[in-house]
Amino acid sequence: MLELGLKPSKVVLCFIFFAAISGYNFVKFFSDLKFYYPRLANRVKAIPVLTLFSVLMTGFYMIQLQTKTVFIVSGFAVLTVLYSIPFLRNKTQNLRHVEGLKVYIIAFVWMGVSVFLPVIESGHDITKEVLLMGLQRFAYVLVLMLPFEIRDLKYDPLNLKTIPQKIGVKKTKLLGVVLLVFMLVLEYFKAEASASSGIALGIVLFVTGVFVWRSKQEQAKYYCAFWVEALPVVWLILMLIVG
Repeated sequence: MLELGLKPSKVVLCFIFFAAISGYNFVKFFSDLKFYYPRLANRVKAIPVLTLFSVLMTGFYMIQLQTKTVFIVSGFAVLTVLYSIPFLRNKTQNLRHVEGLKVYIIAFVWMGVSVFLPVIESGHDITKEVLLMGLQRFAYVLVLMLPFEIRDLKYDPLNLKTIPQKIGVKKTKLLGVVLLVFMLVLEYFKAEASASSGIALGIVLFVTGVFVWRSKQEQAKYYCAFWVEALPVVWLILMLIVG
């Protein structure tokens, strides 16, 4: 919205906020809460309550979206469900277990929800700038996933065929740097790109590159769980500061 100069929409922002909580909790805790709820700590038991509230709020804001936007959102919602619900190989596996597919599904959903959903709802045309922004977002989410992939290398089953499993840790880091450079190059092809957004992008790409390059299997507790997770928020703050 900031980069395209769109008028901020409370409905869109609230929908994405609550849908993100609902989707994440569903993906992250679905199996744990289903099978182990009686033994969970009290604070963890609050997760179903938070999720239910978020689902209700998601529905409240979704009915305020345009029909065409809801149609697009439904596609991403189905992907999120199939990411968690076993429906493959006699209903024992989900999309998350398909070899090498995990990070691309996540990047695709992030790209669609954070770029194309606001654009479509606002009535803005799908211009070259929007497509380039979509490519940048897809690439950025892939890069953000790499430190997690490296961290989980010793836990992920070999049949997942994650990027570090296929090409090794060093080449995974190099891939991350290449994707970040690719994002920077794409910025120069935007006819409407502003200097301020370019500065914010350059800073966040550099910081992200440092985090990717310093990633290792034995990480500090909050290296990925907080610092890498916070990088998109840093990007937003930079956009607000330089804008």
